[in-house]
Amino acid sequence: MTLTFSSSVHRCLRTTRSVRLFTASPLAYYENVIVSKPDPAVALITLNRPNALNALNAAHFNDISSALREADQDSSIGAMVITGSDKAFAAGADIKEMKDKTFAEAYMSDFLANWEVIAKLRKPVIAAVSGYALGGGLELALQADILLAAPSAKLGQPEINLGVIPGGGGTQRLARLIGKSRTMEMVLTGRIIDAEEAERWGLINRVVREESGVVDAAIKLAKEVASKSRVAVTAGKEAVNAASELSLSEGLRLERRLFHSLFATKDQKEGMTAFAEKRKPEWTHS
Repeated sequence: MTLTFSSSVHRCLRTTRSVRLFTASPLAYYENVIVSKPDPAVALITLNRPNALNALNAAHFNDISSALREADQDSSIGAMVITGSDKAFAAGADIKEMKDKTFAEAYMSDFLANWEVIAKLRKPVIAAVSGYALGGGLELALQADILLAAPSAKLGQPEINLGVIPGGGGTQRLARLIGKSRTMEMVLTGRIIDAEEAERWGLINRVVREESGVVDAAIKLAKEVASKSRVAVTAGKEAVNAASELSLSEGLRLERRLFHSLFATKDQKEGMTAFAEKRKPEWTHS
């Protein structure tokens, strides 16, 4: 069964009881996220703790992780979108949950190590951010492969105001995206920037100003990505992600090897044959 939702339904989904809308069985329900398929090849994961501005506690994050991993393993899905509400993508980690932690508890449990869930997914993830994306909320969004923002977006790492620093990747990912000096300013002052400044700095891909909204724009982009050869998309994501980890010579070597390996796929033969025959390719994702 194919489930199609209009933009009005996307808005309704943000305020209704969470429910899983994948076609696989048995059905799984999440208390803190809504999972839907606005397109047969796109999974939409909506954070759903409206009374807490989507603050990320352990239960919420476990639901997010489970929903994303399920979509990543679903052979019908080619790309994912993660979003929140109009007021907040996620206003940070749940401070009440961690205010009494001791060093020993945080250290021995490797607190926040599991926040790398999006970065470890093989399929592309697009973050659609409206309202607040602060602290852990911004760190979650920064793991996405593409980040779109509504004009209302407010992004920041205000942990310094709580006597701590970002612990879910903020210092590292921001520095790679916007450079040392701007990251220092955000981390050491806790300054919150708007979508326009984030776009100028290169923190986000773009501000979505269309009336249809940032979620619809992200879904449209996800549909485009999902329409490509998934073997090639996976290889492309692996190659780009390696750029921040490897030296230039090592990265170029990996890129060539991945490029070479795609000549063993049916999709490479189909893609190049279709180009020569001036027709659309019919991917088998193999």
